[in-house]
Amino acid sequence: VYLSSKEGKFLDAIAASPDMLGYEDKKEFLELDLARDIYLKAEERPRFRQMIEKNGRVVDYEVDFRKKDGTPITVQLTAHVRYDPKGKVLGYEGICVDQSQRQRMERELKKAHDFLNNIIQSSPNAIMGTDMTGSIIIWNQGAEETLGYPASETIGRMNVKDLYPDDMARRVMQMMRSDDYGGKGKLRSYPMTFMAKDGRPVEGNLSANIIYDENGGEMASVGIFVDLEEHLRMERELHNTQEQLLQSEKLAAMGRLTSQIAHELNNPLYGIMNTLELMKTEIPVGNKRRKLLDMSLSETVRVTDMLRKMLSFSKPDQEERAPVDINTILDEILLLHEKQLWEHSIKVVHQFADHLGKVHASKNQLRQVFLNLISNARDAMPEGGRLTVTTEGDDYFVHITVSDNGVGIKEEHLDLVFETFFTTKTDSVKGVGLGLSVCYGFIKDHGGDIKVDSRLGEGTTFSISLPVYRQKVNSG
Repeated sequence: VYLSSKEGKFLDAIAASPDMLGYEDKKEFLELDLARDIYLKAEERPRFRQMIEKNGRVVDYEVDFRKKDGTPITVQLTAHVRYDPKGKVLGYEGICVDQSQRQRMERELKKAHDFLNNIIQSSPNAIMGTDMTGSIIIWNQGAEETLGYPASETIGRMNVKDLYPDDMARRVMQMMRSDDYGGKGKLRSYPMTFMAKDGRPVEGNLSANIIYDENGGEMASVGIFVDLEEHLRMERELHNTQEQLLQSEKLAAMGRLTSQIAHELNNPLYGIMNTLELMKTEIPVGNKRRKLLDMSLSETVRVTDMLRKMLSFSKPDQEERAPVDINTILDEILLLHEKQLWEHSIKVVHQFADHLGKVHASKNQLRQVFLNLISNARDAMPEGGRLTVTTEGDDYFVHITVSDNGVGIKEEHLDLVFETFFTTKTDSVKGVGLGLSVCYGFIKDHGGDIKVDSRLGEGTTFSISLPVYRQKVNSG
């Protein structure tokens, strides 16, 4: 508590005033010049005088003083003007309150606040806080990265309802107020889907709390959202892998079954074929019965060929691979199926590149691949059409394309055509979905690649690439 003159001298002060500024001798303290010795900045003294004389007083005015050792100290002034009987300003009296402790507490509080804020901001998970109307008041960097909204677009500008699908925001609040989801005021690790800024759903787990005031009233709510997109993606991949393993088991079982059936049927079929051949020798060539025998023999041969393919599927051909000419294989197959394709009103167009490099392969397996593609093309053109087969190559690969202008394949089926047991054929054209799966396996086993491109109602093109055979040269 002090009393000062208008000119800037302390006239009196209680003992605490000199002590606060580091002066032990009150006499020395009263001789100080306020502007020069007390104010940290001399220009603050005339500003204080102008303010107090204009209003007659100042209340809670903060200013920096200087201690005896030169250390700055912030004080809070509350004072009024002293007048003589004629109204002339004599000086000022008031109270100086040391603000050092308050400022230290404010700094510590700010430090604690900044530390807490850093924890919230540095969390990789999305942390969101709202008032009880749903207006967003906390939005950390994890929320920005997970949902795509910057904090400048959410805090005070967006309602949390906009992030939930349908009426889910209200249901979340109901669950937090219930005792059934982790205790009253809590929601523990609940599966949730938020809507990101770009419109995509973001799947994860939400844990949330209601914040209460000292009287138990609801003040706000805060939630932590853990993005499980990568985890769920891995789960889906694991599920797909399990499905593929299951299909592989089915395939293995079917392979064993087809092998048994083929072996059981082969012997009686060869007996039938031999009998028919013997009967042919006893009937003249021009006889009508001879034609019936030829037809029966042809159908029997076709059955044995089907059985051979079944055996090939159950136990792939292990013949030794050799350099083969792709053009020759394709030419033989087209020649063999020329009549059958012509009967289906299918025109065959082929263009084979000259001087094509040879491929180190199993000739029978490649024949099965091309036969299957041509058979599929025929089935895709029930009303007739055009089959185009071309080859081309370079120093590294031979490229084969088989195209038709048939019914085509739906876009959603393109990624499935090489999977086991998948088929697009209708009931009128039976298929078990093994052909393209086997073709894919053969081509990959030869170090090549097979792709499909199709437009519904326009046709389908299969593209095959096989590495050119390079003979090893022995050194030395």
